[in-house]
Amino acid sequence: MKKSGMLNRDITTVLAKLGHTDTIIIADCGLPIPEETMCIDVSIALGTPSLTSVLRAIVDDMKIEEMTLANEIKEKNGMLHEELIDTYADIPKQYISHDALKQKTKQAKAVIRTGEATPYANVILQAGVIF
Repeated sequence: MKKSGMLNRDITTVLAKLGHTDTIIIADCGLPIPEETMCIDVSIALGTPSLTSVLRAIVDDMKIEEMTLANEIKEKNGMLHEELIDTYADIPKQYISHDALKQKTKQAKAVIRTGEATPYANVILQAGVIF
């Protein structure tokens, strides 16, 4: 049994298979996920676990080249937006419409569904390369 790092076996497997520019999405509990996209559901109850707690664990195990957020997060979820900007200042950010973000779920290697229950709390993480 692993004694540190990511313990969720499904997330560990997805992270190990990522190549440069592949994406995963950490999502709130309301994001629609296409049937053909792998969904790793870690939600327990409304709000648990939070997007930020799952993101923190992922960042420890994944080389992230870029983070993509919905434009709408700036106005509709300013508190979360500011936390993401401040905590992950070293990761470049780009913004797209929420509709475009939903379309990108089709290309993601996996969507990790959290219990997050705040508006537009979805983050696309693009894998970097460690060399």
